[in-house]
Amino acid sequence: MSLFLRKSSKKAGLPPGTVVFVGERKVEEVKVTVIDYDEEHYGEREVKEIEECFPYKDTPSITWINIDGVHQVEVIEKLGAHFVLHRLLQEDVVDTHQRPKLDEYDDHLFIVLKMFFFNEEENELEAEQVSLIVGSSFVISFQERPGDVFDQVRERLRNGKGRIRQKGSDYLAYSLIDAVVDSYYNILEELGEHIETLQEELVSEPKQGDLQVIHHLKRDMLFLRRSVWPLREVVGGLTKSESKLIKEDVLIYLRDVYDHAIQVIDTMETFRDMLSAMLDIYLSSISNRMNEVMKVLTVMATIFIPMTFLAGVYGMNFKYMPELEWRYAYLCFWVVVLVVFIGMVAWFKKKRWF
Repeated sequence: MSLFLRKSSKKAGLPPGTVVFVGERKVEEVKVTVIDYDEEHYGEREVKEIEECFPYKDTPSITWINIDGVHQVEVIEKLGAHFVLHRLLQEDVVDTHQRPKLDEYDDHLFIVLKMFFFNEEENELEAEQVSLIVGSSFVISFQERPGDVFDQVRERLRNGKGRIRQKGSDYLAYSLIDAVVDSYYNILEELGEHIETLQEELVSEPKQGDLQVIHHLKRDMLFLRRSVWPLREVVGGLTKSESKLIKEDVLIYLRDVYDHAIQVIDTMETFRDMLSAMLDIYLSSISNRMNEVMKVLTVMATIFIPMTFLAGVYGMNFKYMPELEWRYAYLCFWVVVLVVFIGMVAWFKKKRWF
C-alpha cells in the first residue's frame, strides 16, 4: 500500500490531464506493432517510430496498433495528438493503477482491463494493465510489457479464420476483451488446483506452513476480485452503450462475454468461501491433533498415578513398615503394579478412550 501511495504521489498537485507515468517500468524499449487487414488482405509489421502509425488513422481497412511499454510519455502524447485522444485518456493510459472501466468519447471508446498470469517461479499471481482505444476503423492497445493473451486473436487474423476479418473494429475489440476474460478461467483453474490440494492436506495432515499458504491464496483471490468485479460493469456498459462504434450484430457477442464474466465471478466467490472454510478446517484439525495428544498424555498420566502412589508409600522408609523386612516384598510390589497397570488399560479399552 505504501508503494502504491508513493508512486501515485507523483501526480499530486498537477492539473487534470497531465500525462505522468505512474507504475513500475517493465520493459526497456517501447515496441509498436501494427496489424492492418480487411476481408481480402492482411499486413503485419513492427514500426520503429510512432509516426509510422499515423497514416492508418483514415484507411478504409481495420488497423490494430499494439504498444508494449507505456513509460515513454512522449510516444503516448504524439499518438494522442494525431488520433485526437483526450488528455484525460492519455493520463489514464500511463497510470497503471487504474481500475477497470469504460469511458465514452465522441469518436472513440476507452476501456481499461487487467490481464493476469501466474508466475510459476515465484508462485504468485501478477497483473498487467491493458488499455484499449476503439475508433471507427482502428483499435489501439497499450500493454506494460510484451507477452499477452492475444495470440489466438492474432492467429485468427493471420489465417482469416472465423468472421473477424469480415467485421469492424468493434468486433476486434470484443475479441481482445473475450481473450482477457477467457484467460481468467486458466488463472482460476490454477488456483483451484492449489485449493483442492491444500484442502486434502488440511483434512489428512495439516502443517504449520499451511496457514501462510491459506492467507497467500486469500490475498490472490482478493487481488483477482478487485479486477473482475469492475470488469462486469465494463462489459455491461458496452452492451448497453448507445455509441455508434458498437454495431448491433456485435452486441450479442458482448452479452456472451458478460455471461463469462458472471461465471468467473461465481467461481471466484466459491473459491473465496472455500478458503474461508479452510481456515476453520485448519484450526479444527490443529485443535483435534492437540486433543489427541492431550488424550494420550492424560491416559498415560492416569495409568501411572496409582503406581506413583505405591512407589511413594514404600519409598518413605519408616522404621516399623512391616513389608520392608519381608523377603518377597519387592516381588509383591511389582505384581501389584502390573495388576493395576493391566487392569487400568483394560478398563480404558472397554470405555474406548484409546
